[in-house]
Amino acid sequence: MGWFRSERWDAGRAGAFASCVAALGLLAACASTVGGPGAAASLAPAATGNQPVHGETLGTGTVRVALLVPSSATGNAGVIAANLKNAADLALREFQGGANLQILVKDDRGTPEGAREAATEAISQGAELIIGPLFAQSVAAAASVARPAGVPIVAFSTDTSIAARNVYLLSFLPQSDADRIISYAASQGKRSIAALLPDNGYGTVMEAAVQRAATANGARIITIERYGLDRVAMQQKAEAIAAVIQSGQVDAVFMPDAGDAAPFLAQIFSARGIRPGQVKFLGSGQWDDPRIAAEPTLRGGWYPAPDRAGYAAFAVRYQGVFGAPPLRTASLGYDATSLAAGLAARYGDRRFTADTLANPNGFIGVDGAFRFLPDGTNQRQLAVYELGGGTPVMIDRAPQTFARTGT
Repeated sequence: MGWFRSERWDAGRAGAFASCVAALGLLAACASTVGGPGAAASLAPAATGNQPVHGETLGTGTVRVALLVPSSATGNAGVIAANLKNAADLALREFQGGANLQILVKDDRGTPEGAREAATEAISQGAELIIGPLFAQSVAAAASVARPAGVPIVAFSTDTSIAARNVYLLSFLPQSDADRIISYAASQGKRSIAALLPDNGYGTVMEAAVQRAATANGARIITIERYGLDRVAMQQKAEAIAAVIQSGQVDAVFMPDAGDAAPFLAQIFSARGIRPGQVKFLGSGQWDDPRIAAEPTLRGGWYPAPDRAGYAAFAVRYQGVFGAPPLRTASLGYDATSLAAGLAARYGDRRFTADTLANPNGFIGVDGAFRFLPDGTNQRQLAVYELGGGTPVMIDRAPQTFARTGT
């Protein structure tokens, strides 16, 4: 199995962590904290046959990997870029025995043009793998350069339309959420489901995902309502679903929208006389939000998300090095870098081939087990949480392998 392992599964330990999974017979990105705050950053000499690298690099290894992030973009994008770079830096520091990587950090400016230029420069300097970009259009632009050159991409976008062979998405995708929560609900006897989805791109993707998940798990989608992004439209569609609930046709309602949406929809149900326990509310990973956890009308609802222990341990280590807590997306930068280091250590010249990256047995990172599919999308093993008016409680642990999934 192609594993790299993080402190996620051993969160109680401090300092050095993440022993190799020896029983699985593979070297992985096992980690121990080494070096000071500046230990991983250097300006490394050019490898033979490659252009000299000018600008920031992380690590001094012989295997070159590019990190494309929108460093100069304004607003939140620039902050995310800094977090992703810091997380990559941390992963290099923590790789047991030293990562044989040199990461070429490139500013893609948050634009397709910038991504194309950054990818072109990185490839000319010998990058064998591109990590990033963050935005879908930038990923597509980088891929237009990388794919003809035979350089794979591990990107952070959630837009599955850009995924393809050798253009892999590491982000959290709607299909994994739908698969996990619908399969768990079906295992608990909740097989007649209504779906209440936003009328936008996310809703379209999630509609297809929940239909597939229901078919795969012997459940039925009884009805689907799509609401406009205003409260009048949301109320109208919620009331339509409430009538279906009251008729006894469904035993679960899937409403994956984030932020204030799910609480508002649940309040409409409550106003129509539907009480917690009458029907099971099902959410997505976007429900991992204090606003949803605090909503009394969602009490008893279930949603999928990574085991919090892994990210919590990562966040402590990140803050210890960089002096501030990471953004949630930072774990993707850590996992992508750890994956690259682990594959470089294990697979030699085949380290970044399609067969190696799309190993069906998958890998383990900060947020648990994941694997890339041949079409560039991914699957993640997630836990299931239940809302209870306070801190959500894990009621079903995330599987640590894909050995028994059959998918």
